[in-house]
Amino acid sequence: MRVLGLDPGLRLTGYACVAMRDGRDSLDEAGVLRLKRGDASPDGLAARLVELEADLGDLIERLNPDAACVEAVFAHKAFPATAISMGHARGVILLTAKRAGLPILELAPAVVKRSMTGSGRASKDQMRLAVQARYNLPAPPTPADVADAIAIAAGGLLRHTQPAPTPLP
Repeated sequence: MRVLGLDPGLRLTGYACVAMRDGRDSLDEAGVLRLKRGDASPDGLAARLVELEADLGDLIERLNPDAACVEAVFAHKAFPATAISMGHARGVILLTAKRAGLPILELAPAVVKRSMTGSGRASKDQMRLAVQARYNLPAPPTPADVADAIAIAAGGLLRHTQPAPTPLP
């Protein structure tokens, strides 16, 4: 089982592909899709979304994951515009993954943080260090979008490979 984790953004979209091998998860690849800075017009935004679709389509074709996992929309009261811009990128990600025939799982940021660090309120630095330790990386992933994508992929892999709970009688 291979899961592609995606941390949506309009400038940087973090991605990571993790796989389950011999009962252990391993990191196959991680990085960012860097979108060209465009103007703030609707045409500039549309151009970045088209670029994201093309780059993500190429990535899916090359990595050949079995599923995709994306961070769910969240809104922070100090940065309300972030949810809107993230929503644009998420829409392209969901569309591209669906067109590729991938099952899609969404995980809330607090769930991703809790599964990686034990705390749903972990900081960016705590996440980077937890990802480094879990996958025995020589340094914490940079930028933070990469660490987030790795954690999202790991959470998605865990959800896809855990047996469903047995219903109570």
